[in-house]
Amino acid sequence: MGMTDKRIAVVTGASRGAGRGIAIALGREGYAVYVTGRTQNPGEADLPGTIHETAREVTDSGGHGIAVACDHADDAQIAALFAQVEREQGRLDILVNNVAHIHDHLIEPGGFWEKSIDLVKILDVGLRSQYIACWHAAPLMARQKSGLIVFTSSFGSVCYMHGPAYGAQKAGVDKFAADMAVDFKDYNVAAVSIWMGMLMTERSKRATELRPDQYRDFAAMAETPEFTGHLIAALAADPDIMSLSGQTLIGAELADRYGLTDAGGKKPISHRPFLGDPRVAHPAVVR
Repeated sequence: MGMTDKRIAVVTGASRGAGRGIAIALGREGYAVYVTGRTQNPGEADLPGTIHETAREVTDSGGHGIAVACDHADDAQIAALFAQVEREQGRLDILVNNVAHIHDHLIEPGGFWEKSIDLVKILDVGLRSQYIACWHAAPLMARQKSGLIVFTSSFGSVCYMHGPAYGAQKAGVDKFAADMAVDFKDYNVAAVSIWMGMLMTERSKRATELRPDQYRDFAAMAETPEFTGHLIAALAADPDIMSLSGQTLIGAELADRYGLTDAGGKKPISHRPFLGDPRVAHPAVVR
C-alpha cells in the first residue's frame, strides 16, 4: 500500500553515520524513508548499526522507516531499490546520495601509495554508485515535475583531506550536482551538494578513542548527523529551492538561511575560512 499522504525519501548508506542521522531527521520531519545499506544484523560490520535499527528509529521519530538491503556496488540492486520505490509509492521527493566506501586506512598517516589500494573503492561506491542511483531516480522526479537530489560532501572537495581518492569522490559529487542541475532545469527538480562539517558518528567516536590527543577538540566542533537531515528537509520545503540548484552549499551556512541550529541549540561554524570555498560552476553549457 502506498503512503501518498507522506513525502518519500531515499537515504543511501544509512546503517550508521551521516546516513542514519539524516534518515532519522527526515523521519522527524514526517517523511517515509527508504533506508539502504548492507548491514542487516548486529555484528556483521565492525561498527554498530543496521538498516533495520535505523528504519525503526525513523518510525519512532514520527516518520515511516523502510529498510532495504542494498549493496550499492551492484547496479542491479540499485535498480531494484528504485523499482520498489516506484511500485510502492509512485513518487520520490528526496534522494540523499550518502553511501560511500570508507576504508579504515583513510585517516592513517602516509602517502596514498603506502595505504591499501582499496581506498580507491570510494570511486566505485561513492561516485559511480551515486550516478547510477540518480539515473534511476531522475525519471520519477522529472515525471512528477518536482524533487530534490542531495549529495553529502565535504571540504575535502577543494582542500587536501584524507588523500586523493577521498578528494576526487567529493569533487566528483559536487560536479554531479552542478551538471545534473542543468539537465533538471526544465523539470523543477533541484540537485545540490552539501558540505557537512566534522560529524560525531560511530566511526569518529572510535577514532577519538584511539587518538584522544589528535581529536581532543573534535567533540566541541562536531555536528550531529541529524543536523544535515533537518537542513535537507528545510531545503525541500523552500519555495525558492531552484535558485540553489546546482550549487555546493556549506551546511553551517545553510542553517543561517533557515534559522536552524544543531542539538541543544548549538550553532555549527562554517570552516570556509580555514578549508576553502566551494567551486562555482562556469555558466557555459556545451551540449
